Amino acid sequence: MKFVDLLKPGAVKVVSAVSSKKRLMHDVAELAESAYGLSAGATVEALMERELLGPTGVGHGVALPHARLPGLEEVAGAFILLESPIDFDAVDRQPVDLIFSLFAPEDAGVEHLKALALVSRTLRDQALCAKLRANRDAGTLYTILTEFEAVKAA
Repeated sequence: MKFVDLLKPGAVKVVSAVSSKKRLMHDVAELAESAYGLSAGATVEALMERELLGPTGVGHGVALPHARLPGLEEVAGAFILLESPIDFDAVDRQPVDLIFSLFAPEDAGVEHLKALALVSRTLRDQALCAKLRANRDAGTLYTILTEFEAVKAA
């Protein structure tokens, strides 16, 4: 599994300001709706239900909200860069500005976990995160994310 398999160019967005974690989840859901045709309402609900189990802010300004959704055939992702970080109840109590959301079919087992591991591992790279934070163009962000594996392997 590769980032290019998880992420469409249209599923990357820069958001200037968000007032809360819940508002961010709405932005994520709207992005998922426009990129993948997912129901924004069902997506927000599923993401918020998952957050109740424990926050998905993994530290260093990164959050990985994820949910299983009916009607989805394969794991898909959406990426948002926040120009102004927000509180996300992250494990290190630091505000979050890099959000990679994953959406998986209800019956996805190992594929969902593989995707989550890939995203988590990739966004632990501080140089990559610095590049993402230094750019405000969605197309450039998409390229940075999808070409990272190839550059790292070379």
